[in-house]
Amino acid sequence: MNTLQLPKTRIAWVIAGVSLLVVLIVVMLLTRPRAFTATQVDVSALPTLNALLNAATALLLTAAYWFIRHRQIRRHRFCMLSAFSLSVLFLVCYVIYHAFAGSTRFTGPDAIRPIYFFVLFSHVVLAALVLPLTLTTLYRGLRSNFMQHRRIARWTLPIWLYVSISGVLVYVLLYHVR
Repeated sequence: MNTLQLPKTRIAWVIAGVSLLVVLIVVMLLTRPRAFTATQVDVSALPTLNALLNAATALLLTAAYWFIRHRQIRRHRFCMLSAFSLSVLFLVCYVIYHAFAGSTRFTGPDAIRPIYFFVLFSHVVLAALVLPLTLTTLYRGLRSNFMQHRRIARWTLPIWLYVSISGVLVYVLLYHVR
């Protein structure tokens, strides 16, 4: 085996391992009884915070795309690292919320129900997919492997943007449509 390929193999395993671990944690939180009772900690503001984090991520991703199209590399990098940081913060808040509050049932109108579940399903599936894509894209960009970075970023950006926007839509449908 070529020693130049070894780091690529290791990073691929790390990215796969981290992605799988996060997905398993989220699945456990959503399918098992709550680890704590909601009375121990007030987490009622976290869904709103999560929607704001998703909205801010979507704005940063859009700005980053604009910056890279205009060859403003430093601003692009800043926006992408900021978007990634907000996504990590979102994930932490999401895990905390679901550890204390469990899942929230949809109580909106029956006419909206199929739309809600379609958006939710596509959001969840693509959110699981976007994590390894984002980590790989970020890694390649930070390693200045721009050709491969660009190749995967063409897939990562629209998926990540959809996940961010659909996360806000899920929040609105779940908490504000009655």
